Amino acid sequence: MPGFGVAFLLVLLLGLLAPFVLYYLISAETADQQTLDRADAERVARQDDPPDEGG
Repeated sequence: MPGFGVAFLLVLLLGLLAPFVLYYLISAETADQQTLDRADAERVARQDDPPDEGG
């Protein structure tokens, strides 16, 4: 039965820790967002769009 207690504690800790890890990862990903006005955003969107290939 000691194995059950250890397993239960491990699952409990993972369940409590996982939301904090996810929150940290999401906040780190969105920390350095670039703010653009409409004209700059359209220019960036056009640069990301591959040119049409005739066909």
